[in-house]
Order: sequence, then structure tokens, then C-alpha cells
Amino acid sequence: MATEISKFQSEPFNSCHASKVLKAAIFSRFLLLILTILWRSLLTPYDTSAPLNPTCLHNPSYFPPPLLPSIASAIENGVVWDSVYFVRIAQCGYEYEQYYAFLPLLPVCIFAFSRTVFAPLVPLIGYRAVLALSGYFVCNVAFIFAAIYFHKLSVIILKDSNAALRASVLFCFNPASIFYSSIYSESLYALLSVGGCYYLISGSNNIAVLWLALSSFARSNGVLNAGYFGFQTMHQAYDAFSGKKRAFLALWILISGALRCIIIFVPFTAFQAYGYYNMCLGRSSNEMRPWCKARIPLLYNYIQSHYWGVGFLRYFQFKQLPNFLLASPILSLAVCSIIYYVKSRPEIVRSLGFQALVEEKSSMAVIFSFQKSHRSNDTQYLEEYSSRKQENHNLKLRKKIRRWDHAEGITVHGSSEKLGYTSAFILPFILHVGFMVATAFFVMHVQVATRFLSASPSLYWFASLIMTWPGRSKKWGYMIWTYCCAYILLGSLLFSNFYPFT
Repeated sequence: MATEISKFQSEPFNSCHASKVLKAAIFSRFLLLILTILWRSLLTPYDTSAPLNPTCLHNPSYFPPPLLPSIASAIENGVVWDSVYFVRIAQCGYEYEQYYAFLPLLPVCIFAFSRTVFAPLVPLIGYRAVLALSGYFVCNVAFIFAAIYFHKLSVIILKDSNAALRASVLFCFNPASIFYSSIYSESLYALLSVGGCYYLISGSNNIAVLWLALSSFARSNGVLNAGYFGFQTMHQAYDAFSGKKRAFLALWILISGALRCIIIFVPFTAFQAYGYYNMCLGRSSNEMRPWCKARIPLLYNYIQSHYWGVGFLRYFQFKQLPNFLLASPILSLAVCSIIYYVKSRPEIVRSLGFQALVEEKSSMAVIFSFQKSHRSNDTQYLEEYSSRKQENHNLKLRKKIRRWDHAEGITVHGSSEKLGYTSAFILPFILHVGFMVATAFFVMHVQVATRFLSASPSLYWFASLIMTWPGRSKKWGYMIWTYCCAYILLGSLLFSNFYPFT
């Protein structure tokens, strides 16, 4: 291990790929901005109610008319669909029951920036336009940082800088890109969940638990990120008990892991308690909403079911067939990524990773130990180290997997995936995306799957893999990029003009 780390330290740093990802992230945001302005100038919005802004129910405030009303109107006209709720909550708080479907992290960020950084613009464009501008700033900057963390995480997991670059660029131009440039919680969630996974895999557990906890303050599915800590805890406790025969250490690992998982649930749970306090306490039985009287008064589930018709198989209607078709590309990619992994490493899936080859675990242990002692320099060395590891890492592992693949009759396309996408360290991401696919298909409005799954790293890692298959790379690359470009164009056209997209 010491020898490998010393080699790592001596290698020069090449930031070419990281800078390419940064440029791709920034370029993609400008592209979406240009497309949005273009479509709005060419077409008439389906719903023209976006500029309406009634006085707040509680603590109404008055602002004089803006000095630049045309600019204010142009900014406010871009506040469509769920953006209306986020901006309204930032301005007036949670006025109505259905507003509690939108978690508070994004509105809090919008409010904070509107009262500080962008506050001098209020006399020029008005307060609501400043709120919208703050929202655009927060979401687009968050996406750029999410892309950076996505690349850093991909380099560690895939151990292939080229594959990490391809996956990161795909993420920058993902089919749900319009939502990452709009006032939606996708960008903040992607930053916090991907960044949290990066810190988790880097050994910075305290930072990771903070980021993943905040992800559950951005979107409800952030609570699923507790599964990453659960997976880590399960394996660490098993290694402590079976390898070192230290039962007390295993118990301590289980307790600390359980506490970290609970912390990730706390923000979402606290927000539900906040809703209960506002909507239920101090009211008579006749005034109470039905969910207030439930044994477990979970406001979020009630809102999704009552106002949006979300529920198991409730979307399985013939009239919803177009929406199933709209979601079919992302669902197909997700299902194929899961099937490929399960077929490639069935022993890993059956054993939940406990049968991972020793070489796989030891290779990640090298990264952990290095990053714990050189955490301040991890961004400087990580890419070169991973590239070198791809070339020189453990020939025994490749031979073992190759022999297993031939025995199982699986065709291997190249060798990079053996240390990348089919690594045992991909398993928690596969389990995570598998649960989300099932939820999107059977429970949610299925068209939302495009943006619901868009922050799942394993989709881009799998897409990056199939784009390098010999003899079929051009075909798959063309299909994947056509899909992304088509949805970027279609999404920016429909969404920006208040037409339904996902």
C-alpha cells in the first residue's frame, strides 16, 4: 500500500479532464438559457398566469413598481410549473396545505440570496423577479458543482479517467437538463447526494452524513441516501466481526451507522412535524384534515395522493400511455443497467457484496487510507492516480473475472468495465436506482421518471460503458446522444412555454 501511495504522490497532476467537465457544465447551462429564451420568443405560452402574484396571506409586504418592468416581466415569465411554488414559498412561506409537497431547502436558499446578494436589484426589477433570479442562480451554480463532484466520484468508482469524463459529460447534457436550469430542487439534490456519496467513499463520514441529510431537505427521496450508510455499516460490521473477531467493534459500527442513517432522516421528518404543527395543532376535530387523525400523520404522502393522485398502480390507465412512452427511454436505460450488472456479477448481488473479491476491497482500501491522510490534496491527485490504477491494478483480479465470465457465458466488451461498472462498489448504486425505478413505474406519475432518475450516477456509468463496446460503440453513442439532445430540445420547448413535459 505504501508503495502504491508513493507512486501516486510522485505523478504529475493533469487537470485536463476536470476542466473539460467544468466547461461542459457551464456550456450546458448557457445552452439551456439560450434555448429557453429562443422558444419563449417564438411561441406563446400555453398558460399565461405565471406573472400573477397575489398578496401574501400572512405578513404582506409592499414594494414599489420596478424601474425596469420589461426585464422584470421577462424574468417572471420564466417562473412556470413547480417553480411557481418554490418562488411563492420563498416569498410568503407555506400558505396552503399542498405547498408542503415542496421541501424547504430551495426556498430557504432563494430567500437568503434575495435578501443579500441580489437585494440591491429589488428597486430595479421588483422583489418577485429578484426571487426568481436568486432561484436561477442557486440552481445553475448548484448544478455546476454537482457536475464537478460527479466527476470526482466517477474517477474513484470507475478507476478510469476516460470513462469518468464520458459519464460526467453525459450528466452535463442529461435528458432532464431543463429542470437543472430551472427553479427546481433537482440541482440542489444532485449536488448534495452526489457530493455526499463522494465524501462517503472518500472516508469523510461526518461531511457525508451532513450532505446526505441536507439532500432529504431538498427532495423527499433524499431519505433513500441513508441506504449508502446502511450498506457501508453492514460491510464494516461484518468485516470487524468475521475477520478480526471483535464483537464490540462490530456493535459500535452498527450503532454509529444506525445513528448516521437516523440523522439523514431527521430533516424530512422534522419538516413533516412542522407541517403537523401548522396544520393540525390547536384545531378542533371538525377542522382537522383527514391526515391529522391518522395513526402516523404523514403530510407528504397525503398531499401526493390527494392533490396529485400518486399511488400504487393509480397511473396505469390507457390515457396515460403517452406518458409511459415519454418515460420509456430513461426506464429502459435504468433497467438495462441493472440487468447487465446482475448478469455480470450475480454472486455480488446475491451476497449483497459480501463475496466481493479480496483484490476489489483492498484496492478501495488503498484509496481510503490515502485520502484520509491527504484529504486536502485529494482533488489534485485523484484523477492521475485512478488512471494509473486502471493500467497497473491487479492482474489477478482481471484474470479471475475473465475466467468467471467465460464460465458464465457472458461476452466481455473490453476490460475497463471489470474494474469499473461491474465493481462491487457499484452495488449500492444499483440497489438505489432499482428501488427508484420501481417507485417511478408503479407509484409515481411515470413521466416524472426522466428527472427523478436523472441524478442516479449508475445510469451515466453504464451509458459510458456501452459507448465503448467494440463494434457497437458508434451505434450506442449515437442513440444515447440523440436521446439526450432530443429531450433537451423538447424539454426546453415545452417546459419554458408552460406545456407539460415531465
